[in-house]
Amino acid sequence: MFHIELRKFPHVARALNLSAAELHQRIVGPWIRDEKIELDDRRWLPAQAKLTIYEAPELAADQIGIGRGWANVTRSGEEVTDRVLADARGVADAPLAGLREELLARVASDVVTIGALVALVNDRFAPMRVSDRLALAEQCVWELLHRGELQILLEGAEREPARADQWEPILLAWETWSGDGAGVLLARKQPGG
Repeated sequence: MFHIELRKFPHVARALNLSAAELHQRIVGPWIRDEKIELDDRRWLPAQAKLTIYEAPELAADQIGIGRGWANVTRSGEEVTDRVLADARGVADAPLAGLREELLARVASDVVTIGALVALVNDRFAPMRVSDRLALAEQCVWELLHRGELQILLEGAEREPARADQWEPILLAWETWSGDGAGVLLARKQPGG
């Protein structure tokens, strides 16, 4: 069983006897996505609160009463906050790793439009929220650009590579990601390019 504490001075909220599924759905998932968590009629923001997670045996009702629950958790359990969050972040990063590999494989033989990348993400990650799918596509492009494995080709007959100072205006433009995205081409970065 898992037990959590959220703290932001002077407030404290605790949830005891959470299953792994409950922990991830209610607390850890929103926490790593930097979303608010609602607990004890409060909204807790990861940037403003401290999360502590313990793994300990399930507490019976008589072990929780009169404010003894958290003391029993800390006495009989193990603090696992860092491990649980790291594991959750690793699982969250798994789709991105696969997408990077697939995009690099596609641009190895031809250019790919942003529209084609969005379609690929949409097909592969359909159960995800639309905003998460778009964020995944954008993050993939940014990471590969910064790692020097991808380049943006500018429109025109020459298809000239965009300079690093041009990436931001291109990738932060709504027009890049909406519609068919055919105006922005992605290509494998050439050695020395």
